[in-house]
Amino acid sequence: MNVEQALNTLKFSPKHPSVPLEKLLLSAIANWRMKNEGADVIEANLYVKTIYVDGGRTLKRMNPAPQGRAYRLRKRSNHVTLVVDGRNQTNQN
Repeated sequence: MNVEQALNTLKFSPKHPSVPLEKLLLSAIANWRMKNEGADVIEANLYVKTIYVDGGRTLKRMNPAPQGRAYRLRKRSNHVTLVVDGRNQTNQN
């Protein structure tokens, strides 16, 4: 998906994770600008190459339960990886 289209989709999405993903995409674009000084984002035809979510660390806590027992409570987290790349004019679909 093109970067502009992805930003618009995330900006107007009512779902909760769209805000952190939008910030992540803006950060990836800024990192691309720092790496490719003098290059224009529009001319480079940036697109989201890959995006995937991996499991992060799990915080293990105890929750009180009846009759003096304790239930294990797992607070899970995750890692999101987003790769942005530029398309050449000859390879454009």
